[in-house]
Amino acid sequence: MTLVASPLLRVEELTVAFEGQPVVHGSTFSVAAGEVLAVVGESGSGKTVTALSLLGLLPRTAAVGGRARLGDTDLFELSTAQRRAIRGNRIAMVFQEPISTLNPVFTVGYQVVEALRAHQRMSRSRAEQRTVELFELVGLAGSSGPRRRFHAYPHELSGGQLQRIVIAMAVANDPELLVADEPTTALDVTVQAEVLELLRDLRRRLGMAMLLITHDMGVVADLADRVLVMRSGEIVEEAPVRDLFAAPRHRYTKELLAASGHMPAFVHSGHNPEHRSAPDDPATSSVPDTVASPDAPLTLTDVHLTYGAYHGRRRGAGVHAVDGVSLHVERGETLGVVGESGSGKSSLAALVAGLLTPDRGSVRVLGRPAGLRRETGRRIGMVFQDPVSSLNPRNTVGQSIAEPIRLHRVLSGPDVIERVNELLDSVELSANLRDRYPHQLSGGQRQRVCLARALALGPDLVIADEPTSALDTSVQAKILELFDRLQQRFSFAAVFISHDLAVIERVAHRVAVMHRGHVVELGPTGAVLREPLHPYTARLLAAAPVADPVEQDRRRDVWRSLIEPSRTG
Repeated sequence: MTLVASPLLRVEELTVAFEGQPVVHGSTFSVAAGEVLAVVGESGSGKTVTALSLLGLLPRTAAVGGRARLGDTDLFELSTAQRRAIRGNRIAMVFQEPISTLNPVFTVGYQVVEALRAHQRMSRSRAEQRTVELFELVGLAGSSGPRRRFHAYPHELSGGQLQRIVIAMAVANDPELLVADEPTTALDVTVQAEVLELLRDLRRRLGMAMLLITHDMGVVADLADRVLVMRSGEIVEEAPVRDLFAAPRHRYTKELLAASGHMPAFVHSGHNPEHRSAPDDPATSSVPDTVASPDAPLTLTDVHLTYGAYHGRRRGAGVHAVDGVSLHVERGETLGVVGESGSGKSSLAALVAGLLTPDRGSVRVLGRPAGLRRETGRRIGMVFQDPVSSLNPRNTVGQSIAEPIRLHRVLSGPDVIERVNELLDSVELSANLRDRYPHQLSGGQRQRVCLARALALGPDLVIADEPTSALDTSVQAKILELFDRLQQRFSFAAVFISHDLAVIERVAHRVAVMHRGHVVELGPTGAVLREPLHPYTARLLAAAPVADPVEQDRRRDVWRSLIEPSRTG
């Protein structure tokens, strides 16, 4: 394993075990001052355990061996008080879920002030002034100024703003090393691009090193200098980032890169091919759809949905979640729907499922209004983002899959068990799993169970709302391949909602791009992703990190050029 000369951090023969069960096996690596070292691998590879061991954040049941030196300090030989003085001062951490990092009952400004005063002798007024400076440093000034953010509570801020707060707290004491554990996983692609740009800028301005923990090879290509690949607690490959992507040596690394997919290079020309739809007014208009066939499973015509339109007895303007959308999906076709949080994607899915009623316009499933649940409910299958919360933990796998069958009284007795076994086989799971509970399955197995349940009644239309975002890249690839095989076998239509454009590129035949309730671009997936017409689509594409450092450099330059007009405009 290559070691950096005179490194800032040097880890030698690191081992971690829980109750005698080893999870990290003799890892050796180093990080130079100012360097970004990415540690990649699937869940269970040991990457997060490695990071937490450096900060002394593992539970007491963990047995840690080996050496870890930060400069001249051996991190594993420190007392509790000494470790507390190091943590947050010389070495700091940014976690994956900012909302779980912050206390919901205190303002974000108060929490950063307390973090400052815990490590520095500083008056409250000076700490408050420093916090405002930090908010400006991480780009939280905004039109209302950083002092307004200072008095905000966590629930009043977006995911991107919360992550900026957590980063401000982490860099408050000018750490030498920042450990970032999946810092962008829960964020939209455009917000993710902004956070990665912020981390890149902070590294340049503060000169700190970074240990980046991620499973996203696009993020690695965007930010890292070197890469460690971990599998089952072992480092299987290490290389400079461009060398690793150009010529990976280990089979597992090749599998990770293959599972990351390949987003096509794109050109934002602005001209309109004949087979594409573009809005007359990009700021306010939804694009028209092509003509649906008479037996199209799903047709939306000029659909509008407004939230918060009433204030007491008075009607207000409200928020136009879906604004004049017309779409259709044919049998055997997958329509991808993309856009940031708040663009209207999930509201559109709720309308199609009959969970919401449009203010005006029509949503028809198999020729019937979507709200007629008795007639249309059994013809629609739903697959949600998080398989853990989608499945009742008290029900077995078999009970969960059988639930819609029993609810609609399609089968009874032994026929139900036979149907459950058929469905498990269709999603490539053993019938032996029928009597297990969700917590006894892996994430990929749980999502396969959700797919089986969605197909239980032989639906004509499947709605998949971010069904792979909670999964590792390689598991995600397997689920997408399975989804494609199931669609070819059963010929169902699908609405596939995602903020991940690489996922949409793999699974969708056509794509609708949503922005502020409008469909701003609509057309064949390959055409939209290679030659976007709308500036918003181009910004989404440029913001999506790709597993190719050379292409990622180009996309970053394009993204910067596209966001400047939008910021000034």
